[in-house]
Amino acid sequence: MLTRSIRPRLLMLLLVVGQGAWLLGGCTTNPATGRRQFDLIGRQREIAIGEEAKREIAAQYGGPVDDPYMQSYVRGVGLSLVEHVEGDYGELPWEFTVLDSDVINAFALPGGKVFITRGLVVRLDDEAMLAGVLGHEIGHVTAEHADKQLSEKLAFSIGLAGAAVAAGSSDSDWVRAGVPLLVGVGGSGFLLKFSRNDELEADALGMRYMARAGYDPRALRDVMIVLEDASGRGGREAGGARPPQIFSTHPYPETRIAKIDERLAREYPPEARTGLVRNPERFRTQALSRLPAPE
Repeated sequence: MLTRSIRPRLLMLLLVVGQGAWLLGGCTTNPATGRRQFDLIGRQREIAIGEEAKREIAAQYGGPVDDPYMQSYVRGVGLSLVEHVEGDYGELPWEFTVLDSDVINAFALPGGKVFITRGLVVRLDDEAMLAGVLGHEIGHVTAEHADKQLSEKLAFSIGLAGAAVAAGSSDSDWVRAGVPLLVGVGGSGFLLKFSRNDELEADALGMRYMARAGYDPRALRDVMIVLEDASGRGGREAGGARPPQIFSTHPYPETRIAKIDERLAREYPPEARTGLVRNPERFRTQALSRLPAPE
């Protein structure tokens, strides 16, 4: 929650600046999606919020896996995808981290902080599937899905939905306000839940980045099959009744599979996938062999 001392200033700036921002050129076109949008927080504040939130959320998932070699491998796959993002998103301080948790999940924070759990990595079969997970999360970042939700939540927290960011408020004020909206307390983890359209858009962008980087985009479909299998046939987390946690933040798996199939047929037919790789052996030696098998 924003402090009482800055709330009046935010509302005053809204009245003076916010309502006219769209007319004054504050609305820009997202180069990844082609969608017109208005950035309520600002790039540097989003980066600062993600940087602060990553410490708390990593701790809730057991911290990074203590294997620099394997972390470097996963980071390399992620950065190979980042080379193909649109606009200036490649200039974000991207990080790719494997968390030491058997929970099945992956997520991205504003500013390019991407996480995948050990519990998900060990259920993948090849490097292209890893690229599918990371590419999807990169898509959430370039489409600014978390940023959009964060802006809405912050605006609501000052009592006026859709408010513009107050230029006079310090970055530290926004970091203190933003982090609790991303990271839950008591181990509840990443709090944002994406819409159906957000998920489909991140899938489309992820497949785009996969193909540009030389990976077979069919692998993203295989990831969804793995997740459905984990949910429905005895792969539930920690022997309990819950489906994989990833479905709490990334819903609509059945719709996503159907749309992935449509996109594969339309944009990535067999002849367009010639030469695209899966790299199962490299994934086994540099990732799977270094992690305990799933229970």
